[in-house]
Amino acid sequence: MTAALKQAIKEKARQLGFTLAGVTSSEAPPHYSAFESWLNADMHGTMQYLAEERSRTRRANPKQILPECKSILVLAMPYSFHREARKEKTLNKLSDLGALRGLKKDHGQIASYALGDDYHDIIPPRLQKIVEFIEEQVGHPIPNRYYTDTGPILERDLAQRAGLGWVGKNTLLINPKAGSTFFLAEILLGLELEPDNPFVTDHCGTCMRCINACPTQCILPNRTLDARRCVSYLTIELKDDIPEELRPLMKDWIFGCDICQQVCPWNRFSAQADPAFEPKIPLPVLTSDLTLTSVEFNQRFKKSPIKRAKRRGYLRNMAVAIGNNGNEDDIPILEQAMQEDESLIRKHAKWAKEKLERGRLC
Repeated sequence: MTAALKQAIKEKARQLGFTLAGVTSSEAPPHYSAFESWLNADMHGTMQYLAEERSRTRRANPKQILPECKSILVLAMPYSFHREARKEKTLNKLSDLGALRGLKKDHGQIASYALGDDYHDIIPPRLQKIVEFIEEQVGHPIPNRYYTDTGPILERDLAQRAGLGWVGKNTLLINPKAGSTFFLAEILLGLELEPDNPFVTDHCGTCMRCINACPTQCILPNRTLDARRCVSYLTIELKDDIPEELRPLMKDWIFGCDICQQVCPWNRFSAQADPAFEPKIPLPVLTSDLTLTSVEFNQRFKKSPIKRAKRRGYLRNMAVAIGNNGNEDDIPILEQAMQEDESLIRKHAKWAKEKLERGRLC
């Protein structure tokens, strides 16, 4: 019954768009000590919620989240991913050479996962459907908790133990048939299911592409990263000033970063995305976004993960990208941003303007 039930659960998950599914035990994550060492080295930056005692104890033991937990279902749902740089792909489609010249330095990049609907809105209802399916199969309610990038658990550690893949040098979970371009989700269950075999092999080999390609060199040799230098952290999690020494290294990324995934050879196997994650934000992102009002920002990104950065963070990032793109024609729009009420936007617009002016003198 248990084996048949587990197979039925995985089949239901596939029907709901989860291309990978595995089961692991409720035991402590095998690499929790590495997480503690990472916190103790202050690699988490301003993400203080990760270091809170309640967060630590829950990550160390899933039963601190759900005392009845007997097994954990780990799932993966793919998002739309563009292996090649989207800027060149977009520009090459333009037939007007004048437009081509005008856009080469008028662009901001957004991580692939954030171009579609917010996964925080899409995935949890599907997890609830899986729970309902399980309860229908067993004929009674089951204690449960489910998360997708929101719970105090080491999801990549659990995913590796559930057989979904290995943790690559870029710190992401990689599956040999699906790459790393997917969201992870977990359901803690008060139900005994036979665990799947862990994924024990490492297929990164001697490849160093992700480490070499990282513009801020935030990827560390022990398969962790210094979040304080990561472009994704700087453009999303960091709410204050971006350190000046890191701004030039961020290139034109305005929300997240795909570089370590774009260079990973395993992502040639990236799976077809769920329709909810097909890109809905038009690219390229133009510098005119620097003039978005609060109402315009909220309307445009209502269903997007980009709303996490809020308008002040998004325009801060836009200003840095404009400065890095080196287009002197953008100086007037930066001067306009320097009149903003938000000091965070003003300061980064001023930095970008000065950078463009220095470039003009060279």
